[in-house]
Amino acid sequence: MPSSNFDLLTYLEEKRALVDETLGRVLPEAASDDPGKLKDAMRYAVLQGGKRMRPMVTIAACEALGGAAAEALPPACAVEMIHAYSLVHDDLPAMDNDLERRGLPTVHVKYGQANAILVGDALLTHAFTVLAGEGGLPGARAAAAIARLAKHAGIFGMVGGQALDLVHGQDIRELEILERVHALKTGGLYAASGAMGAIAAGADPATADRLERWGLCFGIAFQHADDVLDDDQLALRPKALARVDALVRECDELAASYGERSAALRALSAWVQGRAHSAARGDKAAD
Repeated sequence: MPSSNFDLLTYLEEKRALVDETLGRVLPEAASDDPGKLKDAMRYAVLQGGKRMRPMVTIAACEALGGAAAEALPPACAVEMIHAYSLVHDDLPAMDNDLERRGLPTVHVKYGQANAILVGDALLTHAFTVLAGEGGLPGARAAAAIARLAKHAGIFGMVGGQALDLVHGQDIRELEILERVHALKTGGLYAASGAMGAIAAGADPATADRLERWGLCFGIAFQHADDVLDDDQLALRPKALARVDALVRECDELAASYGERSAALRALSAWVQGRAHSAARGDKAAD
C-alpha cells in the first residue's frame, strides 16, 4: 500500500501540468506554412485533455529509481504523442468511426479523413524526435528508450493488439484471449512507459525490464477497469476483477524494493484496483 501521507490527486495534477506545458513546447507550432493544417491538428489531437496516465507511469518509474521528473519528460511526451496518434487512427471510419472525443469533434471530423491519417503518422514520427533529438535523452539512454518504445508501439505491441482486437471483436469469451489483447493494445505503451522511466533515470537493462513488467501489469489492470466502466466483456467480469487484484499484487511486489521512492507507483496501482472494484459496484464516478 502507498504511504498514507502520499496525495495521489495532487501528484497527478502537478505532473500533468508539467507534461502539458512540455507538450505545448515540443509540438510543432501552427503557422501560415501549415499545409492541411497538420500542425494545428497535431496540437488539437494532443492538447485537448486526457488523464496523461502513460506519462504519469514514466515519471513515477523514473522517480522510483531516484531520477527527477524533468529527466522523464522526453519519453513521457513521446509516449503520449504515440497514444494520441493511436486514438486519431482508432477514431477513423475504417476503425471505430467515432465522431466525438472528450466532447469535441474527432480529428477526422474536424480536419478530414486524409489529414487525420497524416496527423497520426506525424505524431508517431515526431514522438521519436522529441525522445532522441535536441533536448531529448542523451546517447545510450535515447537508443535504449527508442528500442523499447518502437517494440511496444508496433506489431509486437499496440498495433498488433489493435489487429487482434479487430479479429476477435467486442464479445470475447476467453480470459486468455482478452488478456492477450489487453497486454498488447493497452499494456504495450504502459510497459514502454515503465521501461523508459527507468532508462531516463539511468537504470541498467535488468531494472528497466522490472519497471517494464510493472507497466505491463498496470496496463492490463487499467484496461480491465475500463471494461467494467464501459460495461464491456460482461461474461468475464468476475475473472477480470480477480485478475486486477493479482496484477496489482504483482505491481506492488515489483515496486517494493524501491521503498518510499515508489510511493507514486504504489498509489497508482491502488488507484487502478479501486477504480475497477468501484465501477463493478456501480459507481461510475470511479473514473
